[in-house]
Amino acid sequence: MISPEQGKEIIKKELPLIPKLPGVYRMLKSNNEILYVGKAKNLLNRLKSYVAEKNHIIRTERMLSQTKKLEITTTSNESEALLLEANLIKKYKPKFNILLRDDKSFPFIFIGDKDHWPQIKRHRGKKSKEGFYFGPFASAGSANWTIKMIQKIFQLRVCDDTVFKNRERPCILYQIKRCSGPCVDYIKKNEYRKTVESAIEFVSGKSRKIQKNLSHQMEKASEELDFEKAAILRDRIKSLNIIQSSQRINEANLIEADVIAGYKESGKTCIQVFFYRSKQNWGNQAFFPKHDPDEKLNDIINSFISQFYENKSVPSSIILSEDIKERILIEKTLSKKENKQINISVAKKGSKLKVINLAIKNAKDSLNRKIYESQNNKDLFESVAKKFDLETNINMVEVYDNSHMQGTNSVGALIAFGEEGFIKKRYRKFNIKIKKNEQDDYGMMKEVLNRRFKRAVHEKDNFLSLPDLVLIDGGKGQYSVARETINELGLHDIPIIAIAKGKFRNSGNETFFHNGKEFKFIKNDPTLFFLQRLRDESHRFAISAHRAKRKIGLSRSLLDQIDGIGLIRKRALLNHFGSARAVESASLDEIKSVDGVEEKVAKKIYNYFHE
Repeated sequence: MISPEQGKEIIKKELPLIPKLPGVYRMLKSNNEILYVGKAKNLLNRLKSYVAEKNHIIRTERMLSQTKKLEITTTSNESEALLLEANLIKKYKPKFNILLRDDKSFPFIFIGDKDHWPQIKRHRGKKSKEGFYFGPFASAGSANWTIKMIQKIFQLRVCDDTVFKNRERPCILYQIKRCSGPCVDYIKKNEYRKTVESAIEFVSGKSRKIQKNLSHQMEKASEELDFEKAAILRDRIKSLNIIQSSQRINEANLIEADVIAGYKESGKTCIQVFFYRSKQNWGNQAFFPKHDPDEKLNDIINSFISQFYENKSVPSSIILSEDIKERILIEKTLSKKENKQINISVAKKGSKLKVINLAIKNAKDSLNRKIYESQNNKDLFESVAKKFDLETNINMVEVYDNSHMQGTNSVGALIAFGEEGFIKKRYRKFNIKIKKNEQDDYGMMKEVLNRRFKRAVHEKDNFLSLPDLVLIDGGKGQYSVARETINELGLHDIPIIAIAKGKFRNSGNETFFHNGKEFKFIKNDPTLFFLQRLRDESHRFAISAHRAKRKIGLSRSLLDQIDGIGLIRKRALLNHFGSARAVESASLDEIKSVDGVEEKVAKKIYNYFHE
């Protein structure tokens, strides 16, 4: 039986020391795992309520029954408490808080300001460079689409500085009229600067103005009988017309706003965020917060907003599908954080309500798909358990694979799959540390599994919780090694399945090994397809990790193995030629022309590659 009395006693003992100040409190288990993070305008009054109230909701009673410690942090005001609470929730992911999952930065479009020939590119992370940032875009795809359109109309360069500075003739983008060829001076600097300014106006929503300007230039070119230039301008106007017809101009005339709507069903919630900038819809993103099934939708949205904007820029307007209890506090906190006035409102009528209803419909559709996929994955887990006669319920599978090339750049890979699909945050790669294991598949498997599960057994920092099933790419030998390794750590109850390809390595003829038995599936069995999909994803991840490691090794070994090539000379060579492979194919005279590389060193580099 769940009893909250233990937690109440812990709080009661601490009450004499609790100040009447704003701040954040944390409920902890005996092993210092944080169960819940909360904030309060008055810490003493808030914590007293846990002791005084007799009929808490079940979630709160469960939390109090597990509470062994209480910690507090005071802040100078309630706004600071709100920001600290959001930060701690995202950092520690307490089990009794509403959690925003899959939180990540959104892409922006960046156009440099200080460069002579500004580049346009997609950008994530800190805005440290001087220039113009446009966004956020809901996905890399929507940002890429906009960049592609800008290339078509304004022909700005997308290549990085190293490539740009070392080109002798234009690339294919010039041939297909996506770049004006600034790398080889096919366009004057002042003309290029004008196209950059026009591109900035375009992303800022001033496409009509640009169209008029282009039409005026085309007429002028025709009058001057410069038909080639007029044809180029005509093509740009045509591209602009196509874009304008496909651009999602919003009828609510939202200049800078995020539209946030939620939909809850079967104890699960989807929150849709639509990004409106420069009167355009720059895409939407679905989020599925983790919460107790009994949480109210307005409380979920309330918690979502404070966590969502903890590390993101905030637009001047946030429009919600329903009111939240801390709307005024969040509005005040975000305004202070952004140093501008931010308005949080609830759409009730007119065009804004139409936009919100669209967002709610998207949230409902996304949640229904999520529930369907989740149920489908549950059914697949059940069919795997039935096929292999597993006694445990499967909620999460870990899949392991190794990748190497003749014993070099050896990497082990781990991927995870749960009821809601692939769990990317649980993906791990293991650089093989024991030298003798680099050419030994069994040794690699043993090392990877030992490192992964030993950390969990000893509960070391950032350890992953244990899976319900382990799937490995391999045959009988790999199965035996895996079983022995996991058994040595005392994890006898975790079932293992090995998946081996057929004699001719053809997909569909796999043999499975489990508990001393061999298993086969009939062709077109959905469970077989499911296990193949897991195996293929682990294989893809292992190969990508191996290639990344090999790429680093190639660029490092080619130059680092030459005596007399330090960091400064290496940087000079790479800046000049673009890559270590380009240095290898360069002539002696070309190497000598690099700043800081005298003739003696140039000969040493040339001889290293050509002797």
